[in-house]
Amino acid sequence: MNKGVYCLLMHLKNYTRINVKGKTVLFPKGYYCYVGSALNGLEERIKRHKSKVKKKFWHIDYFLEKAKIVKVKVIKTNEKKECWLSEKIKSLKGRTVMNKFGSTDCKCETHLHFFPSNPSKMLDRVFK
Repeated sequence: MNKGVYCLLMHLKNYTRINVKGKTVLFPKGYYCYVGSALNGLEERIKRHKSKVKKKFWHIDYFLEKAKIVKVKVIKTNEKKECWLSEKIKSLKGRTVMNKFGSTDCKCETHLHFFPSNPSKMLDRVFK
């Protein structure tokens, strides 16, 4: 199955100003979880996110110019569970830094969650 939802766990070493589609935002140093979906081509989507050479299309493309991907977690599914997964990660005490980041096509506050310290162990529980 090449369909599913995913979480990119990323790290910013320093406070960083990033221009995201014309809006400059100051992102605190720390860890970020970005939730996305690919109901066609999951592996290709993740490979694209990891690539340094790409046309910027999504919010995350701008963020990834500065952040380093630490881990990728995946749930293989035919269902669009992106919003469900984002809410689960938000419940881990994630904090919103930029409203509507990656969620302009849904009712979620954001699909990018900030954590001052590495949430890897908490994420492992979500993905069991």
